[in-house]
Amino acid sequence: VQLQASGGGLVQAGGSLSLSCTMSGLTFSSSAMGWFRQAPGKEREFVAAIGWIGRSTSYADSVKGRFTISRDNAKKSVYLQMNSLKPEDTAVYYCAADHRGRGTNSLDTYDYWGQGTQVTVSS
Repeated sequence: VQLQASGGGLVQAGGSLSLSCTMSGLTFSSSAMGWFRQAPGKEREFVAAIGWIGRSTSYADSVKGRFTISRDNAKKSVYLQMNSLKPEDTAVYYCAADHRGRGTNSLDTYDYWGQGTQVTVSS
């Protein structure tokens, strides 16, 4: 199973970035997907999750109203649209797959992880 994340970069505060993650080697359409992030010196934290159908989504309070998670089962991809970015959003962002389709905010739920993509927001 491979998850390939892309789309990170450097952006000024208030700007936007869109992350993508493509999965192979697992039935994507029945997997719940999540985005997590890890800032230097901090633990990895939940950002957003989406159910296998795509109708149910959940967000960390810190990103609610600014970030949107979505998926395209035909492309085996999950996306994270990030708007109104803040310096505190700076982190390495990871996509993750839960083949049981639960999609919770707990790291332990997820079986497979991507390599991470760096997002840096300058003030």
